Amino acid sequence: MAFAYVQVIYPLKPRFRLGQIAAHVVVALIALVVIGGATRVMEAGLACPDWPLCYGSFLPGRQMNLQVFLEWFHRLDAFFVGIALITQFTFSLFWAKTLPKWLPWIYGFLTLLVAFQGFLGALTVLQLLPSLVVMAHLAVAFTIVAIMSGVTQQLLNPGKSIFPLWLRCFGLLSLFSVIAQSLLGSRVATSWAAQRCLDFGDSCNLLLLHRASAIPVSFLIISFVIVSSLNRDVFIKEWPYLLTIIFLIISQILLGAFSVHLGMSEPILVIGHQLIACLLVAVISALNFKGRGIDDSSQLLFITQSTLETCHG
Repeated sequence: MAFAYVQVIYPLKPRFRLGQIAAHVVVALIALVVIGGATRVMEAGLACPDWPLCYGSFLPGRQMNLQVFLEWFHRLDAFFVGIALITQFTFSLFWAKTLPKWLPWIYGFLTLLVAFQGFLGALTVLQLLPSLVVMAHLAVAFTIVAIMSGVTQQLLNPGKSIFPLWLRCFGLLSLFSVIAQSLLGSRVATSWAAQRCLDFGDSCNLLLLHRASAIPVSFLIISFVIVSSLNRDVFIKEWPYLLTIIFLIISQILLGAFSVHLGMSEPILVIGHQLIACLLVAVISALNFKGRGIDDSSQLLFITQSTLETCHG
């Protein structure tokens, strides 16, 4: 019996270890998005005039101030995230026989996305922060967060999805709506539409569109939570996810309302607004791709094989 137990657990060790690393990478990615938001809000996007170095050195000691630190630390965090993804990609190839066949392909794709993200980051500096490039930079960041969060759940909670296919499609629609709404908010920020509208009554169309679209997006996400809650097993086992999504939606609405009411003058509110958006992407993706765990048939297969091997010996 003890031998059978080892046979069940051993193939899951590489998967579980990669899942633990992936969970830490998700946290680092969220921090990276938030630091990027802080860099934009504090007008530090061009604090380092060159790329990839900053003032020609790895650590610009003489020029260091808050703005330079934000831009420098944003690049440093991005570098470590890239190294972590390359390491995971290498491990997925090394342990390929005991891991799902799709995993090395996903990690390879994520590695390419990170390389493309670095290219966009360079363009934002070299092209002096063009609005569309900044939006693309954020879009790729949210895409990496969503994929990495889903991969983490598939590694730590393998097996059949907790949702039927139609509900997973509903979850993906909610996920895409959050990303689209965030990109629209990025367009409002990078084109200075909010400040021009609030200060001079000019270019209010983008701001009004962002505010108006928040209503159907919020309704869509709350509907996804309600429909998911109707499944008794999902409600009992996944209520922390569902409650977290509701809390994040309410917080996002309040932060957006207060930011506009205060004339976008409080950086902490704007940064918090982007943080909540990134957390929504991560949590919705995690819930949508979470599995039920290893089923009984898989365990029985390993036990049967090990029992036959023991008898043969």
